[in-house]
Amino acid sequence: MLQALGHLLPISVASALSSVPIMATILILLSKHNRSSSVPYLMGWVLGIASIVTSFVLLASFLPEPALGGQQTFNALAQIVIGLALVALAIVVWRRSRGKPVGAEPKWLASVGLLGPWSSFGFGVVLNLRPKSILLTAAAALSVAGGGLTVGEAGVVIAIYTVLSASTVAIPVIGAIVSPVKVEAWLHGARAWFGRNNRTVTILILLMIGVVIVGNGLTRL
Repeated sequence: MLQALGHLLPISVASALSSVPIMATILILLSKHNRSSSVPYLMGWVLGIASIVTSFVLLASFLPEPALGGQQTFNALAQIVIGLALVALAIVVWRRSRGKPVGAEPKWLASVGLLGPWSSFGFGVVLNLRPKSILLTAAAALSVAGGGLTVGEAGVVIAIYTVLSASTVAIPVIGAIVSPVKVEAWLHGARAWFGRNNRTVTILILLMIGVVIVGNGLTRL
């Protein structure tokens, strides 16, 4: 189980540092619907992470063994492919960002602050269907499925991954409930910082986690 956790830790950190859910959290907490929408958004985000990674783990566990090599080899090759896909995604993000003004937020983020409770819940779930999230979740599921874990151990590992991945959304939401005045000042600063550094952070994280996942796959060959 410790080996599986070791493989999952960098993936969970990359998921936690994903800029889109963090920016959405900031905008919801700064909106007039912050009290009614922030908790449903967090619940949707957590439910999405847990349900998708669990579904992927179940799917990976039922994959048939290839004719050449065992299931472990297939698992390793799949991780290498996912890692390379994340590196490719980093290159795509970099190419698309050239020439765009620094600090410009995606247009669709402007409407996040208008979401009500149920819309925020659904939005939190749907954010897990972004290409980056799907690739990270698939890599996490392969690490769990290839770790030779019991059902109980897999459940614990998935729970830890979910908590770590959701931490950067959960902490601001909980903080805003406990100390709204202090957190509001931090939210304005965080929004400005992410506006300036969002692309750089995204590209670096994608590159680093892509290389890490490729390395994880190579060690299983």
